[in-house]
Amino acid sequence: MKTFYLIPLLFLPACSTAPRLVLRPQQPPPLADNSAVRYPEVLHAYHIGRYADPNDDSLLHEQHVMYRVEESARWDFHPGSASGQLPATPLRDAAFAPVPVNDAVLAEVNSQRLATTEIMSQTRTLSAALAQFQIALQQTKTNLQETARLRVTVNELQKRLDTLTAAQQQSQVPVNSTTNESPGSLSP
Repeated sequence: MKTFYLIPLLFLPACSTAPRLVLRPQQPPPLADNSAVRYPEVLHAYHIGRYADPNDDSLLHEQHVMYRVEESARWDFHPGSASGQLPATPLRDAAFAPVPVNDAVLAEVNSQRLATTEIMSQTRTLSAALAQFQIALQQTKTNLQETARLRVTVNELQKRLDTLTAAQQQSQVPVNSTTNESPGSLSP
């Protein structure tokens, strides 16, 4: 009878071994063609056989296919790939492209340089004239303020003079003289 108790113990080590995972890559399902705007996701499919869940030994997973995103979708920032095809020659930035050598282009570039030089000299002349105008304007403001002060002073002096003249005329006594002589003449 004791031998029957030992038989389940023989099967115990067989259950404790970890199952081997067999990974077989499969072709991803066909995706919609949106390559003109975005790069598609890169998916890989893996075939997984039966296995016991490593977190819960009371669960058994049946064989199935697992899909993994190897590279997620991203925007296509390359210029000229709206048709889905990259251009045969890479596009260059115009700032780094050499200037085309053409007589008409050279003449236009030279005329633009000359016009730019003239505009720069006129700008300097205008700036100097503007500075002189600012100085003259400041002097005019100063002169105007001084004139206003002088006008106030002259008005005050005029009022004082009028007051003094009126006071002097009131203090003079009229002299009744029967002669036609001036009051300041000395006569015997």
